[in-house]
Amino acid sequence: LFTAWTQTVLAGSTQVAPFIRLLGGGSWMGSVPYSVLVWGGVAIALIWLLRRSGWGRLIYAIGDNETAARLAGVRVWQVRLSAYMLSGVLSAIAGILLAGRTGAVDLQLAGAFLLPSVAAAVIGGTSIFGGMGGYSGTILGALILSVLNSLLTFLNVGQAIQQMVYGSIVLALAWGYASLTRRS
Repeated sequence: LFTAWTQTVLAGSTQVAPFIRLLGGGSWMGSVPYSVLVWGGVAIALIWLLRRSGWGRLIYAIGDNETAARLAGVRVWQVRLSAYMLSGVLSAIAGILLAGRTGAVDLQLAGAFLLPSVAAAVIGGTSIFGGMGGYSGTILGALILSVLNSLLTFLNVGQAIQQMVYGSIVLALAWGYASLTRRS
């Protein structure tokens, strides 16, 4: 099975394996998508890691003040490298689920999700300037954006206007946060 799968990938086929199609597009007991189950497990693990582990505290310390963390003895490059590695693993999981949902792969498959994902993080309270935020807030921001996306789709707004709305949200919240921190 693995040999056949790798040969189709190396031959340039854009179709995905049946297991990945099931994982990305199938559902458990007919109502709960497997992708939601995978995401739920990942979300619980991430929230626990960021709130309850020393690694999570180091992530926030480096994001808040890298110099102070380095002077406190933190090996900033190691923590940053581990965060990038975890980001790569989570991106691969998301890519596999998205490929399973669509049934094919493409380099630009998730391009439309870039700005909404940044907007979800910013709406959820994550500072784009560093040191503040959390994954649970990002989940809330994603839910708010899902409602906004449904509203824009219902109003038959094009993709370009949707991207402008998401960009405006990010700019407005960044401007508001910057003006709030100047006053303090």
